[in-house]
Amino acid sequence: MSDSLNKRLRGGISVAAAGIFCNVLLSAAKIAVGVIFATVSVVADGFNNLSDCAGGIVALVSLLIAFKPADAKHPYGHRRAEYIASMIMGMLVMLVSVELARESVGKIISGESAQTSAVVYGVLAASVFIKAAMFAVYRVIAKRNDSDALKAAAVDSLCDCVATLAVIAGAIMGQFGLRADGWVGVIVALFIFAQGAKILADASSKLLGQAPDKQTEQRVCETIKRADYVLGVHDLHIYTYGSGMSFATVHVQMDANVPSIEAHAILDRLEREILLVENIHLTTHLDPVVLDDAEAVELQKRIEQAISDISEGICMHDFRLVRGDVDKIIFDISAPYSCKLSDSDIAEKAEQAVCALGNYLPSVTVDRE
Repeated sequence: MSDSLNKRLRGGISVAAAGIFCNVLLSAAKIAVGVIFATVSVVADGFNNLSDCAGGIVALVSLLIAFKPADAKHPYGHRRAEYIASMIMGMLVMLVSVELARESVGKIISGESAQTSAVVYGVLAASVFIKAAMFAVYRVIAKRNDSDALKAAAVDSLCDCVATLAVIAGAIMGQFGLRADGWVGVIVALFIFAQGAKILADASSKLLGQAPDKQTEQRVCETIKRADYVLGVHDLHIYTYGSGMSFATVHVQMDANVPSIEAHAILDRLEREILLVENIHLTTHLDPVVLDDAEAVELQKRIEQAISDISEGICMHDFRLVRGDVDKIIFDISAPYSCKLSDSDIAEKAEQAVCALGNYLPSVTVDRE
């Protein structure tokens, strides 16, 4: 493992361990104070911190796994372990919130009123301060390490600040004769459940293969288009195997008259540049474009116009005119996922457009982009 990865791993482990220690202290203090003063919302907040301890342990273990180097069974590394850890953390938070909601509803039904004291307020105020500090530290280290597990822990810490402030509000209202403790406990439970569901949804989306952000796609395409002889870019697909481990494939259109050795050298430089700048392992596919065939150029223009009229966002690429007993026109169509037409309907309309231009045999492939 490189010195840089070792440093990031040590930093992540230190922060996760410190978070576990802080959550244990907060949990013990809140549960003790909540039981003594019969304040269910404080007990609920204490159990939330207890779930944070479990989440911290999961984050700690995931960091140890995620930074393991690639091996024969896992050639793309182990960074997706953090996605699994985030999902587990989300489920733990949701499970705890259900138990807290049950206790809070029981408090509402029984009609018990909460007791308060300076000790209660002191513990809750200290919790807000500590959790705010934990959020700040988690966020900085998560950004530095690009760690999803620590990002989830940062969000959870921020939610704890809000939840504890709600508990303080409930305790204050209780002093004025309002039996709001149980209701505040329910609100806190619902809030915690929502955040757990969000953590779970975000992590599962990434594990299933979330689409890359548009800014990254745009930067990669613009870098490729600036290269010599490049006429266009299409079919860019980026695959992520955890933070810092991304792969991509792309089709690059170039003048067919460019010597293959020179074209290969250009694409090779582009792959190295994308790896250096974007940290993406790129594989390029060359699509030669014939520019000195007047008939093919004219046919391509007319078909492109016809294709664009089928539906908004549809475009054509990989156009080829193959001459024979019957000239064959081959091309691909990229259609957005938002297009309501089926692939077969799009292909049929495209084939009709080709046949309307003369005695040509169309061969159309439809891709969703």
